[in-house]
Amino acid sequence: MDSENLKPDSNDTRCVFFNTHSEDYRCVVILTVKRATGTVSLAGCLFMLFVIWLLRRYHSLAQMILSLTVAAFFDSVAYVMGESHPEGSLCDFQAWWLTYFDWSALAWVCLITLNLYLNLVREMSTKRFEMLYHVTAWGVPLVMASLPLLKGYYGPAGAWCWITDDHVAWRFGIWYVPLFSLILLMIGCYARIICVANDRMRSWLGTFNPERERRKVSLAEEIKPLKWYPSVYIVVSIFPLINRLHNAMYPQDPSFSLTLLHVLSAPLHGLANAFVFGLDRDWWSLLSPTGMQLALQSRLCDRTRIGEYHPGAVRYTQADLVDLSDDDDDDDTNVLFYSPDMTLKDRGP
Repeated sequence: MDSENLKPDSNDTRCVFFNTHSEDYRCVVILTVKRATGTVSLAGCLFMLFVIWLLRRYHSLAQMILSLTVAAFFDSVAYVMGESHPEGSLCDFQAWWLTYFDWSALAWVCLITLNLYLNLVREMSTKRFEMLYHVTAWGVPLVMASLPLLKGYYGPAGAWCWITDDHVAWRFGIWYVPLFSLILLMIGCYARIICVANDRMRSWLGTFNPERERRKVSLAEEIKPLKWYPSVYIVVSIFPLINRLHNAMYPQDPSFSLTLLHVLSAPLHGLANAFVFGLDRDWWSLLSPTGMQLALQSRLCDRTRIGEYHPGAVRYTQADLVDLSDDDDDDDTNVLFYSPDMTLKDRGP
């Protein structure tokens, strides 16, 4: 819908995406569905954050999933907050917010795929790339979200504020073309990852290496749920794409059904990530009632503190020395502390 057809003094009482009164049932349905799907997505993100905190998942992949969840959480907040905003600073802020965190969530999904590819296909350690991952996942979205803001292209764009109908090329250049290009690249990466993983699981190198075998099994288990990320991104992005194509062809005649499908799917990135997260059976095995009870006790009741040890003065009495001298034979066989770097030697008779 072309927002310039609305009168400035009626912005607060009109539905800006159907150009009708704000009490039109279509507007009420769209806004209600938008908030509902955003809330469900928000709940999915909170569940993931809670589980990562509860189970103390601090390894590299879990930290990347944590960052993805944070991005999806703030993305969901934008869909829950506010009404249908007219043009203005609040509308521009919502549009920038959505673009930034949509891009950030997509960047983390791509980086998770890249990380698995480097680990399994290239057999590279990626710990040195952690800072680069964060710079990419939070920096590139900043550029992509700020460009339309600097150009003044944000405004009412359907059920929420985004790039307006007057700048269709920017809509597709900033989001939809990169989105589906990256989805296709991820599908290709996962196809290669799965082929290499299957080949290595069937291969026999002659010498059994327990660490290598354990790593192969671990990576295969990681791939199983994560390979669904491109699929769920297609599911939540296909209806928004169709609706934006319809908006481009018929800017004065928005479709209620397509808009409804748009608001049903677009806010669900957080829930989609939680769905992929939940496909990992290892997580669910740890989330049994007994497992959660033990994890909560460990989290809430563990008061262990590690501090520096300061030895005090030790005084021996004559009786202590006599007792020690009587047990010389036993002392030779007692080991009070063992380190893997120590070598225990037989002292002989």
